[in-house]
Amino acid sequence: MLDTCPKPYITAESQSLIEEFFVRRRLRGFDGEELSARQVEAFVILERELTAEMNGGRENAGRSLAPANSMVNDF
Repeated sequence: MLDTCPKPYITAESQSLIEEFFVRRRLRGFDGEELSARQVEAFVILERELTAEMNGGRENAGRSLAPANSMVNDF
């Protein structure tokens, strides 16, 4: 039981998706046929956010940014 809002906490499933995203990205292994819809959605979100971060947030200009760990709770 938590005494605080659970949103800041990353679930084990979210952590697993993040780790798998970076492994597959490193190995260039995004074969859409073997991924679940949940994985595809997570990887698209992670790729978009990573690209925005690498571009210095230029892609997010004009839109409010959520805390970095809040996006993983959306999976």
